[in-house]
Amino acid sequence: MLRSSWTPGPAGTGGPVLVSVTAFTCDHVLDLPRIHRAGRRLSRLWPSLDGAVGHWLWAEPLRRRCGSVSLWESRQAMRDFVRLPVHVEIVREFRDRGTVRSTTWTADDPDLPGTWRRATEFLGRQQGESRTGSYSAR
Repeated sequence: MLRSSWTPGPAGTGGPVLVSVTAFTCDHVLDLPRIHRAGRRLSRLWPSLDGAVGHWLWAEPLRRRCGSVSLWESRQAMRDFVRLPVHVEIVREFRDRGTVRSTTWTADDPDLPGTWRRATEFLGRQQGESRTGSYSAR
């Protein structure tokens, strides 16, 4: 798995956070570069997002998968990001080109190595194995 470096947001890392993990599996490998570029475009917004603590982007090109692990001050901060017009546009563009899995959890005090470890446990499960907190974009 390829992983970006940690990208801090404007919110601090102290205190409780909401962790969000997303995984997009492309139906066709040729879509992966465009999907990855869209994720990078969203990543550039990070320093200006209210309530954003930080994130990693990740990719598994041979498995046609990519996604993010993001930390938020609150569920509302994450919802505000999901509702951004650029995010909505990207979701609409790619929703019929693969499957999305996601999960969230809260942590009292973010331990970044522990957060990444827990995220990779979720990402390592096969689709359909654990449907708690996941959904299909179809």
